[in-house]
Amino acid sequence: MDRSDVVIIGGGVIGLACALALIEQGRSVRVVDAGRVGGGSSHGNCGTITPSHAAPLAAPGSVAKALRWMLTPDAPFYLKPRFDPALWGWMLRFARHSTRSHWRRAAEIRLQILQAARDALPEWVERYGLECEYDPAGVDYVFRTEKDLQDFGDELALLDDIGVAYERVDGAAYVRDEPALRDGVVQVVRFPGDARLRPNLYVAGLARAVRERGGTIVEECEVTAIEAGDGGVVASGPDGQFRGRDLIVATGAWSGRLARRLRLRIPVQPGKGYSITYSRPSLVPRRPLVLHERSVCVSSWDSGYRLGSTMEFSGYDSTLNRRRLDALERGAAEYLHEPIGPVKEEEWYGWRPLSVDDLPLLGRAPGHRHLWLATGHGMLGVSMSTATGRLMSELVCGLDPHLDPAPFDPARFA
Repeated sequence: MDRSDVVIIGGGVIGLACALALIEQGRSVRVVDAGRVGGGSSHGNCGTITPSHAAPLAAPGSVAKALRWMLTPDAPFYLKPRFDPALWGWMLRFARHSTRSHWRRAAEIRLQILQAARDALPEWVERYGLECEYDPAGVDYVFRTEKDLQDFGDELALLDDIGVAYERVDGAAYVRDEPALRDGVVQVVRFPGDARLRPNLYVAGLARAVRERGGTIVEECEVTAIEAGDGGVVASGPDGQFRGRDLIVATGAWSGRLARRLRLRIPVQPGKGYSITYSRPSLVPRRPLVLHERSVCVSSWDSGYRLGSTMEFSGYDSTLNRRRLDALERGAAEYLHEPIGPVKEEEWYGWRPLSVDDLPLLGRAPGHRHLWLATGHGMLGVSMSTATGRLMSELVCGLDPHLDPAPFDPARFA
């Protein structure tokens, strides 16, 4: 039986960031993944690092909007009609958190971890030699209608109130300086504190850094059982057993299934996101764009180009929904002269772990001394990764945390 100080189940961006931070504290670490490292939602997102996304999805009116869109399969926030008691129970609890008071409080909490992660990212890129096309130039939200700009007013006021910097740019002036965009832009809201990277390269760099510093990564090895006691934790599956003094569950949208075997409550639902990756068009935006009316994110790197976003609640449905992929291209075509690249390289979907209060679960599992949870990051796993890794290492090692861990404590759902 292999033994380490810490066993981490899940080799996505969160699990790897936790591993790297723990190795820096002198712990021996083994990461175990059911598939390939970075093969889940870490792989195909748009790679934006976004303190501007501090406002949670659990917002006033969000559930009502999802219910109205149930018969619109290509809607940005889609709830697939089906009999699923777990989903409807989760949705009821999500609705209870979708109040104005929670929206504001959660935004403040999310900003703390988002900003801490954003501040740490350049240091990680340099220290670990992460060749991930990191660019700190910001992210631009593009609006083509006055109505949508006005509807965004509440969120923008909230972001302003909690300290997220932004700039308003006249639409016509922006288009003159950004030849990739079509005419008809009303206004652009720029968030200069945001950044971007290529997520698959970032995750690959984290995995390399973990291995170079003595960590072990085991791929294609599913964990089906966890036995936790006062002396440590044993994770086991068809391909082996792994013992650790501590164990971190960092399996994203799959965390709930694994935790049920331990009689733990992790109120996380899989939110399915889509993206399409192309070779780079000849004319691309200078910064990542959020095409706001269509909820499409546009990211361009030296090595490629991606359209992504959407949130679909369809359980663990593994089909690639053509209608939702087509909606990404249609939405981009409304804004961009060259909405797609010359070669389509990948069509992708992945499940993001969305908690009922849209805050991650970071900390000791209730009732267990050596079992820890790091999940529930929703669409922001990459954005929150460095701060999550550092916070989890501080908690596991008994150090003073650099963030207040109380709002993320999994015991809030016990």
